[in-house]
Amino acid sequence: METKGFTQDGTVDLRGRPVLASRTGKWNACAFLVGYEAFERMAFYGIASNLVNYLTTQLHEDTVSSVRNVNSWSGSVWITPILGAYIADTYLGRFWTFTVSSLIYVMGMIMLTTAVSLKSLKPTCTNGICNKASTSQVAFFYISLYTIALGAGGTKPNISTFGADQFDDFNPHEKELKVSFFNWWMFSSFLGALFATLGLVYIQENLGWGLGYGVPTVGLLVSLVVFYLGTPIYRHKVRKTKSPARDLIQVPVTAFKNRKLQLPQNPCQLHEHEPQYYINSGKRQVHYTPIFRFLDKAAVKDGNSGRPPCTVTQVEGTKLVLGMMLIWLVTLVPSTIWAQINTLFVKQGTAMDRSLGSSFQIPAASLGSFVTLSMLISVPMYDRYFVPFMRSKTGNPRGITLLQRLGIGFVIQVIAIAIAYAVEVRRMHVIRVHQITGPKQIVPMNIFWLLPQYVLLGIADVFNAIGLLEFFYDQSPEDMQSLGTTFFTSGIGIGNFLNSFLVTMVDKLTDRGEHKSWIGDNLNDSHLDYYYGFLLVISTLNLGAFIWASSKYVYKRETKEVNEGCIEMESKALEISPLGLQV
Repeated sequence: METKGFTQDGTVDLRGRPVLASRTGKWNACAFLVGYEAFERMAFYGIASNLVNYLTTQLHEDTVSSVRNVNSWSGSVWITPILGAYIADTYLGRFWTFTVSSLIYVMGMIMLTTAVSLKSLKPTCTNGICNKASTSQVAFFYISLYTIALGAGGTKPNISTFGADQFDDFNPHEKELKVSFFNWWMFSSFLGALFATLGLVYIQENLGWGLGYGVPTVGLLVSLVVFYLGTPIYRHKVRKTKSPARDLIQVPVTAFKNRKLQLPQNPCQLHEHEPQYYINSGKRQVHYTPIFRFLDKAAVKDGNSGRPPCTVTQVEGTKLVLGMMLIWLVTLVPSTIWAQINTLFVKQGTAMDRSLGSSFQIPAASLGSFVTLSMLISVPMYDRYFVPFMRSKTGNPRGITLLQRLGIGFVIQVIAIAIAYAVEVRRMHVIRVHQITGPKQIVPMNIFWLLPQYVLLGIADVFNAIGLLEFFYDQSPEDMQSLGTTFFTSGIGIGNFLNSFLVTMVDKLTDRGEHKSWIGDNLNDSHLDYYYGFLLVISTLNLGAFIWASSKYVYKRETKEVNEGCIEMESKALEISPLGLQV
């Protein structure tokens, strides 16, 4: 309802008052948010990109342990948003959850900077021989890391959704602006990652780890000040349900109690509020879809549950979450491939010729900047050229559907890991020709052989990372959009844990008797090519699983309020695309 120029989606200011559409939100508000995202990503990638090297060179961990610890920490950073999103959707809201969590994040960064700066918190070295880190040194270092992970749990799921909240879905112009929001939001994220992999990694290895972690800490503090300067023009969504996640339990329980009842032949006979209820409450009505029909029994009138039946909207919200879980499962392997960038790709690069000229050596972790560079180049091209071109062909406002976007990204990722396998096969051939066996011997093969796999993974991320973030936000039930975006973050987290599990198991299974581990401390005497071949096989199988899962997915269909009480259907087309993916 567009009364006196207020927003139509019911958003309010920090004090709960309706806000004027002309003076709040949109890109004017988002400008205060993107700075934090850039600096937070700079901090995260400044740690993650080179953490495996810090653990092996400064804390003197072995290769498998360092890879496992990097994956465990990265996984925690991406898993904790489940807790942060739940707190935001159920109790504090996005703004206040972000506020508390960002302070925890900054505290962790200060602790980490202290841990790598003070001599008393680092192992001592005498005549080139270094002692192992003491228990207290290791404990303080990892407490710092996991404090950052805890803070990220509240900031990551809420800052992007808070940004998306600045656009009114009921305003056609603002809804059109929102189509590009996630592309440009991730663009700012990529800028932070680029500075981390190019600048911070060099600073860490050449000017000191303390300075390398101190720079993003100061940047985070400045960005938080900028964030709060935008408070007067922010829009805040009002929670319409006290416990949004309650339906995820109530619907299956009610359906189970009603399991012996017959479903009506006509879905219109299932329980649902009158349209006027949704108009008066400002909630959105989600319409019936013929999937997961066993849940429909929760909406059967005169059921056996001893309480009023669930509405079709409640049931469909639960169906949406189940459908997203199906898509989420097939994103885990791609997230495992992504985890190689900050772990085995870096260790692989340290064993290759990193010389650039006579005196300069490229830090192995800096090659990750090409992932970011390819993203930064691809995002504007995707948004300004690819989307309009495909829109003219398909009529879809996004150019292609979200699942098509994901599918293209996963195909590119399979090609990238195939190239990584081929390059490692080549590296092993050079090792045999030159009879290299020592762990610190440099293979006479330029590190830029690794460039194609980095670039392709960056291009793939423009399709699948941004696509996943938008997909899970767009498809989540109305009151669970913070929790919905944690499907994106948790998928990356589980992917890191899965990679840690695979590395550990492959190391144990292959390091038996006279057989050498595929992923040993000495990569010049291991078989990393076998491991990459293994990843290629499971990636290809997973691509097939994705195509099947996406062919089963049905997008949500909502009714929204327009023109002072009239209602219209907002639906996603359900035709089958050429890729076999439903839109």
